[in-house]
Amino acid sequence: MPLLILIADDDPGIRLAVKDYLELAGYSVVAASNGLEALNLLDTYHPHLLVSDIKMPRLDGYSLVTKVRQQPEFRLLPVIFLTERGSTEERIRGYQVGCDIYLPKPFEMEELKAVIRNLLERAQMVQSERQYQKLKPEESPKTRDVLTSSLQDDFKLTNREREVLEHLARGLSNSEIGQKLHLSSRTIEKYVSSLLRKTTTNNRAELVRFSLEHRLID
Repeated sequence: MPLLILIADDDPGIRLAVKDYLELAGYSVVAASNGLEALNLLDTYHPHLLVSDIKMPRLDGYSLVTKVRQQPEFRLLPVIFLTERGSTEERIRGYQVGCDIYLPKPFEMEELKAVIRNLLERAQMVQSERQYQKLKPEESPKTRDVLTSSLQDDFKLTNREREVLEHLARGLSNSEIGQKLHLSSRTIEKYVSSLLRKTTTNNRAELVRFSLEHRLID
């Protein structure tokens, strides 16, 4: 069965255009015109990914994602914000409530499709790993100690990784970080992947929350 995507946007033109495009790309799509309707559809359909506007009637995108993250079954649901809001403070707020990626309006459909594919592939990898862990026999205390020690070694960040992490916490995109550090977007993506691995987090939102909670950055 095709993967299911939920779209929440009060603009009927954007909602219909994104829905048609993603269905042509092979996804199943359900759409909501406001945050409250999206929350109801979420409980009904249990989608694999959420694409949401921020400014919506009845329940805005921030409140919607906050409520989504409060439900254990949707804690790791990939979330994309489509928004005209682009300030650093607003992006940070989005990451804090649980957004994975920002796409500013107007956006290219090809970029949206690429972001969706990337997030869904990562989510499926995480799900497969969680299922594998459930099937593994329980490790002995000695084995757990070895794994813990190895994790602590991996947790040491390089100066460059710390710089990338600080910019991520400010809500900057890969290209924006690359411009500041004079690196390519692909190089930044490699640093982000390394940070996700070292902190055992699943997406940028979790990475930023983890870093703030554990004082990895000021």
